[in-house]
Amino acid sequence: MKIKSFFLLGVITLILASCSSYKQVPYLQNAAIVNTAEPQPLYDAKIMPKDLLTITVNTTDPEAAAPFNLTVQSSINAARTTTLTQQPTLQQYLVNNEGNIDFPVLGTLHIGGLTKSEAEDLIREKLKPYLRETPIVTVRMTNYKISVLGEVSRPGTFTVSNEKVNVLEALAMAGDMTIWGMRNNVKLVREDATGKREIVYLDLNDADIVTSPYYYLQQNDIIYVTPNETKSKNSDIGQSTSLWFSATSILISAITLLVNIF
Repeated sequence: MKIKSFFLLGVITLILASCSSYKQVPYLQNAAIVNTAEPQPLYDAKIMPKDLLTITVNTTDPEAAAPFNLTVQSSINAARTTTLTQQPTLQQYLVNNEGNIDFPVLGTLHIGGLTKSEAEDLIREKLKPYLRETPIVTVRMTNYKISVLGEVSRPGTFTVSNEKVNVLEALAMAGDMTIWGMRNNVKLVREDATGKREIVYLDLNDADIVTSPYYYLQQNDIIYVTPNETKSKNSDIGQSTSLWFSATSILISAITLLVNIF
């Protein structure tokens, strides 16, 4: 009877442990809570210092818009030749620490903190005295990047062409978490327009993450996936083992040298 009791107790313990481990794996648990939440406005990135922008102005008369579409010459290699050809590209505008850019004809424009559509509206209004028609203004961020590191399959820095990415999409770009990544302890490192830095802890097991103000990533955000205890212990064991083997190898070499000498 005692053997059976111990066996049943062991089985129950294993089942409870496996259930506990499973709960730490799936993303977005308790999704029913989110499905009943109030809808939120669509995300729109805001322009920040050090953003690199391309701004195009289009009208029915290309010559009238030409002064506002400056180009620069860039060198490219011609196919299968060693000669270089000059290819004009649009001038890019770097937002300074005060949130300003220098735009042709219009001069200094303060666009820091504005969304792209707000910046387009601002430039469009400024251009009206110089053009006979309302122009089409397009603003794009060319260096919208985020970084993912830690316990993911392919850590790195990724460029986001549509200027909109959430934390789950960022993990997908990095090949998702490894089995050692802690889904309930993901760190988000963010710096705002004033230079203030903050570290936010995200729980991706909880479906409520999709309603968080940190669900969508800003440009230059860093996602760090924390390793679990098993990975940390294995890392410590690996380093200790390597040091032990190195010390042993040096000791054996020293003993062998002394034996050969004497």
